[in-house]
Amino acid sequence: MKAVTARSSWPDKEEFLDVIYWIRQFIGLVLGLIWGMSAIQGAVGLVLFAALNAGILYVYFAVFQAVDEEEYGGLWELTKEGFMTSMATFLIVWIILYTGLHFD
Repeated sequence: MKAVTARSSWPDKEEFLDVIYWIRQFIGLVLGLIWGMSAIQGAVGLVLFAALNAGILYVYFAVFQAVDEEEYGGLWELTKEGFMTSMATFLIVWIILYTGLHFD
């Protein structure tokens, strides 16, 4: 419940990083479904995904949770936590759904 409660206390830093990781996986899945159904293609889709993924997570940890980024290694460490696996989830869902819906 701490993950959905604003300004929660995170004494275990790994627990917060796990929350960031799983939120990113969820974002990758949802955006992959949206991109695949809306027939978004190419670099526009990749850039939009990266911007939304980073932006949503930044708002989550900087505004909603209001954590001190320096406790977790800085802004860059929190921004990249789980990003590549989230992108892999996004790409797999996007490609499979787009191919299944928009090709005969």
